[in-house]
Amino acid sequence: MMKILILEDNFNLANIIKEMLEEKNYKVDSFNDGNLVLDNFMNGYDCFILDINVPNIDGLTLLKTIRDYDISIPVIIISSNIELNTIKNAYIKGCNDFLKKPFYIYELEAKIDLLCKKDTIIYLNNDFYFNTNEEILYNNLNKEIHLTHKEKQFLILASKYPSQSISLELIEQYVWEGEMASTMSIRSLIKRLRMKLPKDSIETTTYGYKVILTK
Repeated sequence: MMKILILEDNFNLANIIKEMLEEKNYKVDSFNDGNLVLDNFMNGYDCFILDINVPNIDGLTLLKTIRDYDISIPVIIISSNIELNTIKNAYIKGCNDFLKKPFYIYELEAKIDLLCKKDTIIYLNNDFYFNTNEEILYNNLNKEIHLTHKEKQFLILASKYPSQSISLELIEQYVWEGEMASTMSIRSLIKRLRMKLPKDSIETTTYGYKVILTK
């Protein structure tokens, strides 16, 4: 499931965008304050939708922070500020698109589908592979292997950190979606996944786990 962050201090507009995205099966977190985004932007989002003029930290400052963290995550700026210098500055700081308010909701929907909805395939040992949009794991005979919701979320998280160690804290934030998870719960999840994946697909690291990808 694709995960999108919205920063918009107009509650009505934020709710309209959130409802539209949730109908398309996106996981959506909506914030109305830049400080809240600063506290949460590293929680595994696939796309950001940022208003500029919001309380505390403005959208363009957050855009630069996001780009310092990751240059590849799509960022769409939505703003009623249509001064040429503002639009130019947004692109200089690294936004992928700029949508001027007011806009039709289908305009934003089309931009999100274009920028954010991409099939990502991760390949594991023995020709197993996982499609992050379909959220389906296939074995080497192209047969689907049943996964629970949390098992799918873990593999989606692994696709964002290919062959890198993923901390227990990040697993808790992303897979348990804000709920608390004990170390034992995470270990149980990994144990179940190891039974479904090829041997040695998941390594235990000092601070968490690493999924070994072949491509």
